[in-house]
Amino acid sequence: MKPAGGKIWFTAAELAALSLPGLPKSKRKINEDHAPSWLFETSPAGQPLAQPRQARGGGMEFHIDVLPASARAELARRGVAIVADVTDAPETRTTQLWRWYEGCNAKTKAEAIRRAGIIAQVDAFEQQGMTRSAAVASTAAANEVGPSTLWSWIGLLDGVDPSDRLPYLAPRRGGGGSEAAVAPEAWQFIKSDYLRPEQPTFSDCYRRLIAFAVPLGIDVPCERTLRRKLEREVDSRLIVAKRAGAEALRRTLPPQQRSVLDLHAMEAVNIDGHKFDVFVQWPDGRIGRPLMVAVQDLYSRKFLAWRIDESESALSTRLVFADLFRDWGIPKMCVLDNGRAFASKTITGGAKTRFRFKIKDEDPTGVLPALGIQVKWAMPYRGQSKPIERGFRDFCQSIAKHPRFAGAYTGNRPDAKPENYGSKAIPLDVFKRYVDAGIAEHNRREGRRTEIAQGRSFDATFAESYAVSPIGKATPEQLRLALLTAEERRCDRQSGTITLDGNRYWTPELADHAGKMVTVRFDPDNLHGEVFAYDREGRLIAAVPVIEKSGFFDRAAANKRRSQESELRRLVRDAEKAEDLLAVADLAALLPDYEDENARPQPSVIQPVRHRGQTAAALKPVSEAHEMPLNPVLDRLGKLQLVK
Repeated sequence: MKPAGGKIWFTAAELAALSLPGLPKSKRKINEDHAPSWLFETSPAGQPLAQPRQARGGGMEFHIDVLPASARAELARRGVAIVADVTDAPETRTTQLWRWYEGCNAKTKAEAIRRAGIIAQVDAFEQQGMTRSAAVASTAAANEVGPSTLWSWIGLLDGVDPSDRLPYLAPRRGGGGSEAAVAPEAWQFIKSDYLRPEQPTFSDCYRRLIAFAVPLGIDVPCERTLRRKLEREVDSRLIVAKRAGAEALRRTLPPQQRSVLDLHAMEAVNIDGHKFDVFVQWPDGRIGRPLMVAVQDLYSRKFLAWRIDESESALSTRLVFADLFRDWGIPKMCVLDNGRAFASKTITGGAKTRFRFKIKDEDPTGVLPALGIQVKWAMPYRGQSKPIERGFRDFCQSIAKHPRFAGAYTGNRPDAKPENYGSKAIPLDVFKRYVDAGIAEHNRREGRRTEIAQGRSFDATFAESYAVSPIGKATPEQLRLALLTAEERRCDRQSGTITLDGNRYWTPELADHAGKMVTVRFDPDNLHGEVFAYDREGRLIAAVPVIEKSGFFDRAAANKRRSQESELRRLVRDAEKAEDLLAVADLAALLPDYEDENARPQPSVIQPVRHRGQTAAALKPVSEAHEMPLNPVLDRLGKLQLVK
């Protein structure tokens, strides 16, 4: 029966309010006892029977199919959930038995097949003209089966089609009677104790249950009964999630297989770092494990560029990309994780969803976004997201355990150190030489079984696609973006000078950017050379040389300074001529003449002024009226002050 109308999704609160048979009467108990297993229920078509509630407040809601049969029937009786498809034929006993038979184990099915074969012999004897009694006796003697047993089997098949005999003949073993009752408190206790990240054994949980239940007078069945109940009623995926965590639960799903058939060589690459399990001696005498930053082509799995350094840094990453751009071209996409080296502002600054460091509007554009390379962020701690990890695993065998590195190999775990641990360290130049040779051998090795290689080498697979694929080549300007470090600097407000690590840089083109923020790209190993200034939109302003300090009495430097000032004045004169400015006298002549500012306007409004002792007012102009004192007393005070 299928719900064809009415309400089919219910929250725990709604189910508790309905007080349905077979379900607890409180929301908390439904969430504790039933909701965890309902979350993993699916329909025959594979659709989940639990979904997030879209209304205000959120939560989960569950499909009617997860409810017990008694609860579904009660909902249908009340009209809350309308049950349709009444034209469907009721399920017959034969159909029910066949469904039960499909769930039986192999031993039960084998016994049913054996019994059906014996019954077939009885039918064969009857077809030869024997009576049923004689046929049963002969068949029972031939198969060492008691005649009464055989007669009981025949009785089970009364009115049954020969094609449906197997589920009727299958043995039905009761298994020892009814199941022992388990108190709700005891069941909740042992489930809560067992489903913990500490992963206690079930026996320890059972002993704690006894210590909890016995003082309270709660009957507890045997351990085996509770274990079977747990295996039967608690979803195995819930057990994995609660005891082993989300990552173990994720591994219960079949692994994803991603195809690269729609790609071509150099369309997409992935980059990552790998720390070798080898002790290396650096030029200054220090000893440590080197780290390699490498780029791999996703289509062919060929390693294209790599650098060896002490640690994973933005500098080594930028140099690897520079090697890639120079030797092979510019890819369209790059897969990387959000490590500090790859998510740094110099590499991916400006890329969306770069969840690392504080993002500011004035941050410089990184190398990859500046070249139009689409950044794809891999899932953290998910090696399957980056095929390059598979190549690194090969390097752990073919390079780190090379005979030349015997005594320098450290082991891949603290408890897996070789017997000759720490007896030698490989010079850095020697190590780099063997790494280069090892990666070259890795690329040309035949018999690769990837989706594209099909028995060929990575080199051959890459070369075939590279020859016919549209790949952008790097220009000198693009290589400069990859090779040089980028930093934001504000130009001097008056001269436009750029200050970087104590050095000053200036060129006339910076005059229009005085007081503004610019992006400065430079070689950190050569700060006494020129730097390259870019505006906020990434446009090149100029190559800016360094301003060197001069001696206090350096005549050549003074003459050079005078030449610069003279050149600056000449440039300004030329600019003035180009603007075709008017002379001041000509500009004044174009303006209208002004009236005499000393001419006083004549009053046009008069106001009556009343004098003491007179009933009539004299008419005086407003201006004169304003000049009169407010009263005689104030007038006399003013005269006294003047006398003083």
